[in-house]
Amino acid sequence: MGKHVIVLGAGIVGVCCALELLRRGHTVTLVDQQQPGMETSMGNAGVLARSSLMPFNHPGLWNQLPRLLKNDTVQFRYRTGFLARNLGWASRFLLSARESVFQETAKSLDALIRLSAPEHLRLLDASGARHRLRDTGWVFLYRSEQAWNSSDLARRTFAQYQVPTQTLSPAELAEMEPALSPIFHRALWIQGSYSVNDPQAVVAAYADLFVRSGGTFRNLKAAAIRRDANGWTVLGAQASEALTADALVVALGPWSKSLLKTTGIRLPMAFERGYHMHYNGADGATISRPLYDTGGGYVLSPMARGLRLSSGVELDDCDAPPRTAQLDLAETRAREAFPLGQRLDAAAWLGRRPTLPDSRPMIGQAPRHPGLWLALGHQHIGFSTAPGTAKILGELMSGTASEGAYHAFRPSRFI
Repeated sequence: MGKHVIVLGAGIVGVCCALELLRRGHTVTLVDQQQPGMETSMGNAGVLARSSLMPFNHPGLWNQLPRLLKNDTVQFRYRTGFLARNLGWASRFLLSARESVFQETAKSLDALIRLSAPEHLRLLDASGARHRLRDTGWVFLYRSEQAWNSSDLARRTFAQYQVPTQTLSPAELAEMEPALSPIFHRALWIQGSYSVNDPQAVVAAYADLFVRSGGTFRNLKAAAIRRDANGWTVLGAQASEALTADALVVALGPWSKSLLKTTGIRLPMAFERGYHMHYNGADGATISRPLYDTGGGYVLSPMARGLRLSSGVELDDCDAPPRTAQLDLAETRAREAFPLGQRLDAAAWLGRRPTLPDSRPMIGQAPRHPGLWLALGHQHIGFSTAPGTAKILGELMSGTASEGAYHAFRPSRFI
């Protein structure tokens, strides 16, 4: 018989987990303080790509570190106070850039992305959101020969895991994306990948499918969780706001850290914050797929709302006030490459990417907490890995997963 399960968090990971558990016969209540997809899942570049197997902490990070620590690049910024308070996380993150850990991470993320892609296609069809999908891949842009050569590790890793790519000359790039300025030395087309024109709308469509299929959605801000004889209880801000179920799945992304403290679990999680802004194209200029300007430190994606410019990484407290200098610099670099028009949003959007030291998500039951399941820590690639995470969680909760099959994602590596 199915259990009653509460899934906390209605981002892409939580919604996919709720759908999978419902499909497996459980009674599922999906809980979030906002409507589905309105937080971290809202602001990503919309990419569903095999290339996402490459973590930020790879062996090449050591050579980049002196430049990044100057704290003035468009790719990476940090607040000194935050880093000082999180030196333990930072040291473990850097140690995970060594070759052996990197190889384990790339292998496990590749498997997770491969598992997710067909599930995304199934859910897009079932939810009526297939029209938002593009199968044109995405393109990495390189401004110099030096930049191209420095990407050798990524290209070798893509080849190792059979990620289909094609090198583009300046002429071939101009034919593919004629609105780009001729400033790029070379480009790498990541094929066999998808993108969507509105990530939040996709999450909302999946959530609607969940409700239409018999699931329940509740608006509630979870203040604490506790276990008693009846199972797991989610406590809201008011005493009357409490939900109890046999099992609880925490998929709250960056807010998982503070919530889990209420039951004694301390996650080694940091927050890779990022910004986006939408623009029109001057004189109707547009692009046909997401573009990653490796030298400019931004991604430009065609969205339903316009051209979305997404910034790099900012390490800071989860809910610290926004600091948009990084986005402003990204816009300056983007205008060198593309005829951006006016800003279309009243203010920059700010999101938080929840990152564990080894850049892998945590999927499984929390040690010493029976009935408490975790699906969190997906850093930049939650959109590419959410359906696979849901399938793994479903297998683990039903006891059908083979022993050690998902060892790389075990919560016990940090709890």
